[in-house]
Amino acid sequence: MRAFVLRKVGEVGVIEKPVPEPGPNDAVVRTTAAMVCTTDVHTMRGAIPVAPDVTLGHEAVGVVHALGSAVEGLAKGQRVAVSGVTPCFQCDSCQRGFSSQCLGRMLGGARFTNRRDGNMAQYFLVNNAQANLAPIPEGLSDHKALYATDMLSTGFVAAEHAELALGETVAIFAQGAVGLSATIGCRLRGAGLIIAVESVPARQDLARPFGADLVVDHTRCDPVARILELTDGQGVDAAIEALGTPQTWEATFRVTKPGGRISNVGYHGEVPEPLKIPLEPFGYGMSDKQVYGGFNRGGRGWLRRIFRLMETGKVDPTPMTTHEFGFDEIERAFRMMASKEGGIIKPLIHFDADSA
Repeated sequence: MRAFVLRKVGEVGVIEKPVPEPGPNDAVVRTTAAMVCTTDVHTMRGAIPVAPDVTLGHEAVGVVHALGSAVEGLAKGQRVAVSGVTPCFQCDSCQRGFSSQCLGRMLGGARFTNRRDGNMAQYFLVNNAQANLAPIPEGLSDHKALYATDMLSTGFVAAEHAELALGETVAIFAQGAVGLSATIGCRLRGAGLIIAVESVPARQDLARPFGADLVVDHTRCDPVARILELTDGQGVDAAIEALGTPQTWEATFRVTKPGGRISNVGYHGEVPEPLKIPLEPFGYGMSDKQVYGGFNRGGRGWLRRIFRLMETGKVDPTPMTTHEFGFDEIERAFRMMASKEGGIIKPLIHFDADSA
């Protein structure tokens, strides 16, 4: 099979690899569609250390190709999705509700690329398949199902960690695919005022129909001052950091009112310096502000809940897809994602069944 891999830091390419074989609890999926994530770009740049020639990717759907001997409730040929996080759901961390930190390891549930090959390949392995593979409903397209695997999953976790009560206020820093998904999630949770911080016009235009009541362009004003102005100097009840920069991290503390919540899903690994907390907005450590960092939790049940939101018409994330490519164009798609060329937000990758 062909797989899109990290040859070494700064270099990617397509190589031949053997089709994986499932263990007793595993499944092998033939890929029908996938997406490139900015996390893959971080990995290419060396922010996440991985082995040479490891397969990239963690957003894919397909059909069951092979099942392990102990897997029940799934069938060959069945359309399935798998989250970008594939926990065991048996260890203490999973049983405590922290499935993304599987086996007690930091981000231990993120197995694709980090602990074994990812799924930007014609076939890929899924561990603990019975818990991690979710059948795709008949009326749901692969295109929509893909968004449940990571973007919606992570954005919705950001919204959940903001712990919004009905009618509360929230500021969301950055409207990339995760930030846009967080905007959708905050709308679903009943936020009374959603303020999106974004400068790219195409992303601003998506933020509004996804739920943003107001959009603040940080290139035209001081976003902190503007958000405080929009909230009569009080600040918001919650702020979401969805970019992963020191500036947006600090801004979440500055715009959140005392007793508010800060939800971080931005990846901060490309800036090696420790993150700073501005002392005065943090009440010198005594502001009663809660800080929660997390991401995609994975699992069949979580995917099913997101599918239901799309099946009933409450969520349609597909306007985030700005470009489409065949798998034979994956290197071009990746370069565009790395440079953000052409206003790219999410590229959809189609896999040709005849070449699988």
